[in-house]
Amino acid sequence: MIIESGVIIFFGLVMLAIKLPLRTSLVLLGFPFTVDLCASALALILHWGTFSGVMAAAVAGLMTSGFTSVARYTVGFISKGKYYPGKIWCISYDKLAKG
Repeated sequence: MIIESGVIIFFGLVMLAIKLPLRTSLVLLGFPFTVDLCASALALILHWGTFSGVMAAAVAGLMTSGFTSVARYTVGFISKGKYYPGKIWCISYDKLAKG
């Protein structure tokens, strides 16, 4: 039950992240530790109060950390204004310039 709840929380965070513009997502991926920490803290704050809620938030935090690493590897990230392309999917400059 705890793992399933963590997966549901994680997918909720992913749905929020999908709504961000592409460039913003790539800039955030340039700060992986900050993204992991903020997502984990947000999940913990929202689900504080019961042991199962905290454990589900911890599962969601771990999944967010894994997803951040995979996203940086596959899609790439922007750090200090420079785009570092991913190993699997490279985003064109025209798409990045639009926002």
